[in-house]
Amino acid sequence: MSDAADITLIGVPLEEGSGRGGCGMGPAALRIAGIAQALSDLGYHVDDRGDLRPSPAADLPEMDDAKHLPVVGAFTRAIEAETYAAAHRGTVPVLLGGDHSLSMGSVSGMARHAHEKGRPLFVLWLDAHADFNAPETSPSGNIHGMPVAYFCGQAEFAPILDATRPLVDPRHVYQVGIRSVDEDERRAIRDNAVNVFDMRAIDEEGMGAILKRILADVRQANALLHVSLDVDFLDPDVAPGVGTTVPGGATFREAHLIMELLHDSDLVSSLDLVELNPFLDDRGRSARVMVDLAASLFGKRILDRPTRAA
Repeated sequence: MSDAADITLIGVPLEEGSGRGGCGMGPAALRIAGIAQALSDLGYHVDDRGDLRPSPAADLPEMDDAKHLPVVGAFTRAIEAETYAAAHRGTVPVLLGGDHSLSMGSVSGMARHAHEKGRPLFVLWLDAHADFNAPETSPSGNIHGMPVAYFCGQAEFAPILDATRPLVDPRHVYQVGIRSVDEDERRAIRDNAVNVFDMRAIDEEGMGAILKRILADVRQANALLHVSLDVDFLDPDVAPGVGTTVPGGATFREAHLIMELLHDSDLVSSLDLVELNPFLDDRGRSARVMVDLAASLFGKRILDRPTRAA
């Protein structure tokens, strides 16, 4: 974990990027599951900034192939500013989502911070989906399928943020757990040299070996590392509370191994927890799993975990 001793929680009740309701309740579910207490118990000072609630952006048009753009665009601007400010204060921003379109703002804010420090930003994208669509390639028009293309500068479909902002080099994006990619998206990923480790690669090489390779690249580049964790990275049997379930995801143990290796690396600068839909969850199970994973990233060891009654 980064040597910062403080964590800033930023609630993002954004669901308009996903095409269905429920993700807006994600920040509340993560708080009820005890994320602030879990991180405080590990010795961090946790500053919960509450939820962002920007008004829709009047200067952004409605678009059929980028649905709810005024809402998603307004959130992106607010998230970018809050994430940048939290990192600039020397804290670790933790975004409580909210659908994955929030990463348009969080990663952009961290890219600005990294640029000011003269360091590159690498992104670890833990997700079933590559999210590298642009409006012209998206089958659904839902913006939560576009954030990676956006923060890499490959989806400048509206003046959401300054076009001259610092971008993420697609070669610095590492996608792990991918198992659902659109055909046009597949070509865009290949053409932009995004690093993709799908579930077959994980099965063949092992999660630990892949993560160690990624972390070695981050360390060699003296980069900041942003981690974006989507609930659907996990197998639906582990975390059912997501609107885009894809079978064959990471196991509970594989996910914790990633978080433990990230903590041991001391490289993580910021974190997204996204796509939690409590309406689809099983008595809060997915929210508790996400809190457990966040705690692992911040240093909770497996031997610290109490045994739960069946």
